[in-house]
Amino acid sequence: MNVTVEDSCIACGACESICDKVFTVGDKAEVNASEVAGNEDAVKEAAEACPVGAIVVE
Repeated sequence: MNVTVEDSCIACGACESICDKVFTVGDKAEVNASEVAGNEDAVKEAAEACPVGAIVVE
């Protein structure tokens, strides 16, 4: 699974609150790719919860 955050991210923190092992929010959300494996369901939930659709899961 490949996870990226687009520049449209507004750093609202929703993704981090759902899956803080994978997402860290500063000026923009960042992905800790080494933690994606084993957290796929939470990553998908975070992507669906993103208010601007900035999280891309492939």
